[in-house]
Amino acid sequence: MMSTLSPRRGWLLLVMAGALASMAGTTAVFVTHEDAWRYLVAAGCFVQVIGWVRHGRRLRGGAR
Repeated sequence: MMSTLSPRRGWLLLVMAGALASMAGTTAVFVTHEDAWRYLVAAGCFVQVIGWVRHGRRLRGGAR
């Protein structure tokens, strides 16, 4: 196992952080009935999209 974090794994960690934020926000909305938690859900989804886009981008020139 590598001791350093590869760039691709770093983006997947960002995806997971976004998913956890979205789930926490969704739970908070249902428990407290406050609409302000929906901003956390939206931010978590936005972070997930950024993470997936950056993780799945293709390198130029066919290099991997």
